[in-house]
Amino acid sequence: MKWVLLGLAALLVVAIGLWGWGQWRWSQKTQALLDRLETARQSLPPERFDPRELDQLPAPVARHLRQALPPGTPIIRAADVVHAGTFNMKLDAGQWKPFTSRQRVVTRRPGFVWDGRVTMAPGLAVHVHDAYVDGEGILEPAILGVFTLVNLRDRGEVARGELMRYMAEAAWYPTALLPSQGMQWEPIDERSARATLVDSDVRLTMTFHFGDDGLIETIRAEDRGFADGDRIVPMPWEGRMFDYQRRDGMLIPVQGEVAWLTPQGRKPYWRGTITDLRYHQ
Repeated sequence: MKWVLLGLAALLVVAIGLWGWGQWRWSQKTQALLDRLETARQSLPPERFDPRELDQLPAPVARHLRQALPPGTPIIRAADVVHAGTFNMKLDAGQWKPFTSRQRVVTRRPGFVWDGRVTMAPGLAVHVHDAYVDGEGILEPAILGVFTLVNLRDRGEVARGELMRYMAEAAWYPTALLPSQGMQWEPIDERSARATLVDSDVRLTMTFHFGDDGLIETIRAEDRGFADGDRIVPMPWEGRMFDYQRRDGMLIPVQGEVAWLTPQGRKPYWRGTITDLRYHQ
């Protein structure tokens, strides 16, 4: 019994040491991404929203922004977002696991770093970096922050997918939807419009659909890159926004769901709520 207890104690020490090293290692990698994000950020003078900018926009876009942005709203240069929700680990099986995350966003040059923790079991978490930094797309999940499951980084398809995420989430920092901030719009009908964003060599177009209340309801991409192991496969993708609330005077959705639109049907994989949000000008 004595040797069994000593063995268990040794295993516990190793486990605690591994956990601590993983936390330190992951925090160092997160900080390195945040430093890159800040370096790529443009230094711009303060600006404020002028409603006259909406005059030439498609009707549903102008209607949304008139509700979301009071005149004189400071242009958002950066935001810190905290989320909580669930993440589907297996699209076909519906294996939902709780997550928490922190995200830093900058709007010019567009970029973000999402640092998530998906709880697989008590004491066992997968750390995830999902990011668009200086034109590079990054996706890296690692068990305990130590054992990397996949590490996707490029300025091609991974970058396109991450910039699509930035575009879809612009409803959280709505001054980023303005033409003066780089978003270009063209009408489709009274309830939808196409948005185009260009960053360096990446050019994207997504479809925004607006609800009966005039607010953004869904955002769709026809060919976002789906990570199939080490491969990136284009697939239709959709984000849904709801539960609009005022934050710093702006009307934003605090809940959302994203899904892959597969040949077998719509497959949600992320459901989250904003628990804290801070803007920076």
